Amino acid sequence: MSAGLLFSQMQPPAGGDLADFHDWYESEHIPARIAIPGFEAAVRYELSKQEGGSETAQWLACYFLDDVAALETPEYLRLKADPGERTARMLATVDLFTRYICDQISDTGATGEEPGALLAIAFSVPDHDVDEFDGWYEEEHVPLLMKVPGWQRVRRYRVRPGSAGPSWTHIALHDLASEAALSRPERAAARDTPRRDALAKRDWFDSGRWVYRPIHRAVAADATAA
Repeated sequence: MSAGLLFSQMQPPAGGDLADFHDWYESEHIPARIAIPGFEAAVRYELSKQEGGSETAQWLACYFLDDVAALETPEYLRLKADPGERTARMLATVDLFTRYICDQISDTGATGEEPGALLAIAFSVPDHDVDEFDGWYEEEHVPLLMKVPGWQRVRRYRVRPGSAGPSWTHIALHDLASEAALSRPERAAARDTPRRDALAKRDWFDSGRWVYRPIHRAVAADATAA
């Protein structure tokens, strides 16, 4: 099994029915997917602040997968091939759509505390810099961030080829107790090291950075029972 992430941003059309968009997502789109074996949980987020990258949709959905192979099962492929009239209509009209399938690299582990904010960071790392980038993130950056009060969890992913959206290669999800963690001096210290400074000089380091607030969470029935 290979744990993973399905990361998708989208924006309903200007002047569209936002209440209908949310109802579709939370009463139809997510339940149909979370019922498929291998889907562990789904969380929807609203954009609070964008720190970098190109224009981004206001709404993000993260599907956390026990196994990325869930996206290749007959159940999921049938759903993709025949999504239903409402889903087909919605997806045909949304803007700023992205969709990334990701394999998990690392996870600091759940804390049992409900996050109040999410910092999502995406990088497009050239192959020749991947080892240096991964070494810095795993050996230095994550350990320093986990010392920041309110920094609850860090999950890192490698993006599979063929995604829809900017050509990101790595995505990191940082669960925070609140956005206040972003202003802590310990976070500033984690961003002020020689290893980070060396990487920050590379032209690819200007990444996508978004702060979100969670608005809806769904958990697979078997996970709830456990």
